[in-house]
Amino acid sequence: MLLSRQKTEFYLTDLETPVGKAINLTLATLVLISSGIFVVETYNIPDAIRLQLDVIDTAIVIIFAIEYALRLWSAENKIRHIFSFYSIIDLMAILPFFLGIVDIRFIRLLRWFRILRLIRFIDREFLFGSVSTEDGVIFARILFTLFSIIFVYSGLIYQVEHPVNPDVFVTFLDAFYFSIVTMTTVGFGDVTPISELGRLLTVLMILTGIALIPWQVGDLIKRLIKTANQVEIVCSSCGLAFHDVDAGFCKRCGTKLPSRIVDLKGDKAGKLGTTEL
Repeated sequence: MLLSRQKTEFYLTDLETPVGKAINLTLATLVLISSGIFVVETYNIPDAIRLQLDVIDTAIVIIFAIEYALRLWSAENKIRHIFSFYSIIDLMAILPFFLGIVDIRFIRLLRWFRILRLIRFIDREFLFGSVSTEDGVIFARILFTLFSIIFVYSGLIYQVEHPVNPDVFVTFLDAFYFSIVTMTTVGFGDVTPISELGRLLTVLMILTGIALIPWQVGDLIKRLIKTANQVEIVCSSCGLAFHDVDAGFCKRCGTKLPSRIVDLKGDKAGKLGTTEL
């Protein structure tokens, strides 16, 4: 039994073996499909298509519920797991489905947080495995973080405002447009919320935009400046591809780097000397 739990926990977190990659890629794809279904259902679509989408979304939520149960069952410290960031996001993704029989508005709002499940894969550079440079990975991660925040806010403001203000917040695109305009503090004023909760969300959007966007852009600039003084050389032990020009050992694992970094510095010095002459 202990071996089965350890094996289950391994495959749910592993991104190296074919089985682990297949499981986690499937989960990431289901997150994107589920999020896309929510967006499509905000439009005026035929009832037959809406019913099919509901069936698909229900199946996805059941898979998420099974995944959550398996993660909890295989976790060594279950209390710590329950209150971990990723576990809370996982629970928020499935909670609205099981409490759907209860007419509680804020429970329905939680379904928009499902897109945040992808953060687990972003942290492990899973979705951006094809990005070869370190600053490229950072840039992709920042873009996805901004998109996730805007997506969640758009879903929340749509869910709050559409029932009371359907002429303004007609579809998800209207809410998405409002979120971008608000978070960038442009404030055209052509789309405005009328409910108290909608206005509260607007204030939170503005504060998030003021705090998040400059911080993320500043982080990107710092990373770009840092990587500008790095050279591409792959560590033979851990595979880290970029190191400082004067580095003799890998900054991740400490393995001695190939001597061609020194040769590269020597070439630079030779070129400088030739130029001076």
